[in-house]
Amino acid sequence: MSRRKRYGALVVVACVAAAAGVLSGAGAGPGEDLGLSDVATPNTKSTGYAPAGKLSVELRQIAVAQGSTKLENGSPQVGYYGYDNDLVNAAGQPQMVPTPGVANEAHKTEPDKNTYLVFKHGLTGPDPNYDYGTHFLFQGHETGAPGYITRINLDADAAHRVTLLAQTDVNGVPMATMDGSTWEPWANRLLFTTENSNAAGVYSATPGYPSVVEDLSGSMGRGGYEGIQDDNDGNLWIAEDIGGNSKPGTTARFPNSFIYRFVPESPGDLKNGKLRVLQVLNGSGNPITKASQAPVNSADQLALHAYGSSFATRWVTIHDTATDGTAPYSANAAATTNDGTPFKRPENGVFRPGSHFQDFYFDETGDTNATSVENANSGGWTSVFKLTQSDPSANSGRLSIFYKGDQAHAGFDNVTFLSRNEITFGEDAGDTLHGQRNALDSAYVLDVTLDYSEPANQPVRWLAEGRDASATIDSANGGFGKNDGDNEVTGIYVSDGDPRVEGILGAKAPHLFTGGWRFFYTQQHGDNPTYEVVPAG
Repeated sequence: MSRRKRYGALVVVACVAAAAGVLSGAGAGPGEDLGLSDVATPNTKSTGYAPAGKLSVELRQIAVAQGSTKLENGSPQVGYYGYDNDLVNAAGQPQMVPTPGVANEAHKTEPDKNTYLVFKHGLTGPDPNYDYGTHFLFQGHETGAPGYITRINLDADAAHRVTLLAQTDVNGVPMATMDGSTWEPWANRLLFTTENSNAAGVYSATPGYPSVVEDLSGSMGRGGYEGIQDDNDGNLWIAEDIGGNSKPGTTARFPNSFIYRFVPESPGDLKNGKLRVLQVLNGSGNPITKASQAPVNSADQLALHAYGSSFATRWVTIHDTATDGTAPYSANAAATTNDGTPFKRPENGVFRPGSHFQDFYFDETGDTNATSVENANSGGWTSVFKLTQSDPSANSGRLSIFYKGDQAHAGFDNVTFLSRNEITFGEDAGDTLHGQRNALDSAYVLDVTLDYSEPANQPVRWLAEGRDASATIDSANGGFGKNDGDNEVTGIYVSDGDPRVEGILGAKAPHLFTGGWRFFYTQQHGDNPTYEVVPAG
């Protein structure tokens, strides 16, 4: 059969299987909670030990790509999904297994945040004679050189499975490494964030091949940007991840990262508008700032992380292209100068489905060290905040803490909603805390209708992440100076792939495993597989 006929036959089989799953109750109804079973224990961290991941009994996972997947159109610098070509073997392939006693691994590029999209007319690729299908998963890569964008063609065969979309911007400048991503439906552009505040801030990219990439540093500034999310007014919400220095004599870190909102002059205009920073007011009506949080366990920090507290918020403009121009600028410096409220690495945030973009949840990763004196009451373990506004463009709102972490639930990073009420967070606790608590990362479900100040209410672990052999070797050798250690849960993403304005995350309640709703995450570091999570059975 021709390639398209074979593909069509496979689609029929897949659709029959999916329909069987739906009929057997594998999928959730409109916005229904999944009721996933708890995985009782995390995987332990042990020298030379590479345990398999453990999922809720209702779930299974399928790898859709991994680091060693060859790009269909690799370049001299990048030839594989998760590896640079900085160190190759005699056959010209990346050195993926180090020689015993020798630090000779190729650089792992760490594919990060996933963005899933469905284009009913398909997208172009390097092979003009190949039909790439309609279902696609996009990633930026967090480490290595240069930064680059990949597209997993979920309907394609092995030879066309992963496409290198871009590694330079429209001016030929090598891209910085990337972390977060989202789809901007008014501009019909993917947006990728970079934590490299010296190189860029946000990139816009077309989804087809070759991707046209533009640096938006003149409008959105440069910062340690990670999470980025749209609202239905066309604003862009950005979470920053710049770890502060340690407070003197402690392992507690200064809050040093901000929540931003870019307000375009009109929806889809990515080059003109205002960048604003979130400012939280304390009980006396004064801004909570870097200075006010400088003392160890400062009064503002303690109040901010107390269950039952609620604080007035407002958005402060720190850059306006109409008056300040379009030269690149430091968003972090401008936010500090204008008394923005910093947090301990608020890496990602999402809107609650069905809230009309009034409820925004974001995490605070914390200090990721069991010895921090600010763990228990000042956000050192991790925190989840809820920001409520009358509408997404409102200039004021209320901030409250939704969840305070502990040693067993720490370093929350990536986030997505599984249903109307269930939000999931993946840990990025890091090698140090993994060893201190003897537990690798996990991913948890929290119910936003519950009060987590009540000890009886606890997160449900749906994933106890394992550790592949490659990450185990890296962790034992300090990453060989260029590769990370233990595996991390990243890129958690639930979507039906709708590229319209009506499809912005938060506009619709997820119907997971039915109606085209799909669930992805990446086991970052090590072998870097990207998984689709599917119903068991």
